[in-house]
Amino acid sequence: MAYALRLGRIKAVSASLPKYSPAGSDPCINNSTTNPYVPQGFGLTTILFTEKKNVFATKTFQSGYFEVQDGGSQMISLLLDVRPGMRVVDACAGAGGKSLHIASLMKNKGKILSLDIHERRLKELRTRATRNGVDIIEQKVIDSQKVIKRFENSFDRVLLDVPCTGSGVFRRNPDAKWKLKKENLQNLIMTQTEILNSYCQMLKKDGRLVYATCSLFPVENELQVKRFLETHPDWQLDNEFHVRPDKTPFDGFYAAALVRR
Repeated sequence: MAYALRLGRIKAVSASLPKYSPAGSDPCINNSTTNPYVPQGFGLTTILFTEKKNVFATKTFQSGYFEVQDGGSQMISLLLDVRPGMRVVDACAGAGGKSLHIASLMKNKGKILSLDIHERRLKELRTRATRNGVDIIEQKVIDSQKVIKRFENSFDRVLLDVPCTGSGVFRRNPDAKWKLKKENLQNLIMTQTEILNSYCQMLKKDGRLVYATCSLFPVENELQVKRFLETHPDWQLDNEFHVRPDKTPFDGFYAAALVRR
């Protein structure tokens, strides 16, 4: 199974990325391939490795020239259509893989607010941001709904990479499918609905929100978006896509771009 690297735009581009040495401590980048699975126009700078390598031990990684990030995951940040100088919120940031990608796309210019309920994940993001040379990300632990009210109508872009069943990653985590219960799915659907209905308030008029999961289940994906649009007439669907693990070497993802009018 292949895995993907995302080249940083702040510290490196493909033309200037230092070459790995096959004889040294770094794996040989010449044995990798670019990403042929991304739709044309996404502008994705990805390198695929088809054999297992300890890239985390390389000087190139430790110097912030690249991050390990699934190719499908990278497409979600691209769907946001960010530009330098924008104000962006990543409302379910976790350890910040997508926040870092967004910062790279924004050329480290603007403002990114990365939110999560777990402080330890945000601490990991701080470490990764420093390594990547990113200084436009502010991390904030979600401890109440006050953060939504405080930042209502404040952001040009909102990313909601919501909690989900993770059915899109069953291929590399097969035991998880045996642990999934019907009540877990129902609780996740309620949580997703609540997040989408609440955090959409942070977006400015004519802004762009991306709702995303690493799930293959329509009830967590298209049907969630459909229900939201039925109850929010001032919003419309601009674009959506699926990344299928049976069609690509990547994890499964769904993402929808919604525009507030």
